[in-house]
Amino acid sequence: MELVTKKRLHLVSGRTHPALAAEIAEHMGVELGEPNLIDFASGEIKCRYATSLRGGDVFVVQSHGQVGSRSVNDSIMEQLIMIDAARRASAKRITAVIPFFGYARQDRKSAGREPITAKLLANMFSAAGAERLVSVDLHSGQIQGFFDGPVDHLTAMPVLIDHLRSTIPAESVVVSPDTGRVKVAERYAKHLHAEVAAVYKRRSAALANEVEALGIMGEVAGRTCVLVDDMIDTAGTICSAAELLAQHGATEVVAATTHPVFSGDAVDRLKNSAFSRVIVTNTLPIPSEKQFDKLDVLSVAPVIADALESVFEDSSVSEIFGGENLA
Repeated sequence: MELVTKKRLHLVSGRTHPALAAEIAEHMGVELGEPNLIDFASGEIKCRYATSLRGGDVFVVQSHGQVGSRSVNDSIMEQLIMIDAARRASAKRITAVIPFFGYARQDRKSAGREPITAKLLANMFSAAGAERLVSVDLHSGQIQGFFDGPVDHLTAMPVLIDHLRSTIPAESVVVSPDTGRVKVAERYAKHLHAEVAAVYKRRSAALANEVEALGIMGEVAGRTCVLVDDMIDTAGTICSAAELLAQHGATEVVAATTHPVFSGDAVDRLKNSAFSRVIVTNTLPIPSEKQFDKLDVLSVAPVIADALESVFEDSSVSEIFGGENLA
């Protein structure tokens, strides 16, 4: 007996950022599945898929963000439960789609007796039944090695560059907020035909853990400066860098980052900062109270949709980015 099987794609979303998942589904031309998530009075989460997943290629979308009373940990646990339910429903392959990967900054031990939580998280997704991870602009590339299966590391750079090309003048400067991200700034500068600069900190020789001064490597006077980074969390460091660029004669300072975490007083800092515009993507939801006049939000849904189609069709994901997502 000969059996010809047909691949079936199932796209489902958790409750942290359903708008992004719906946009991804629209670009892919598929219907967003219903996981029927409910919360018990105790706070425990239950999932029961509305349709059969047997033999299907299942993509579970969830950004690890805080929304209202739901914490980052709630988002992570919900996605793990959805993956486990899909595995027990006999899905053929399960891919965890994580536009913003939680705990990514805990990727190494900076002192004794500390965890490497990003590695722990990768182990948890593997144990739940995810065979593949898809994420956007991980905080550090080494996180790809924490997961034992394939990891498709996407980048929002094409989306941000397309927007910057039409909004910044010629002879602008792409600025790295620290010396560790200069290579990222160089990739942006290459596409924007711009020069590169970097902010650096001089540590006090007399006092441990004290910043003696800040400086700029590169010429920024009389030019538009674009500060590029992977995320804005509390916005303290990036706003200090913007102020420094303004003091060094920059005519305009623009922020271009992927993940709008916006913790604590970040929004107030950005409103009162030297930035003329803050450009982010929608990897995380931005509630109305965290939106402000300087903020431009771009969609990464087309980039993620193209990558998921490539994964489903078993074709190359890196070709979408010309290999620059691997740099």
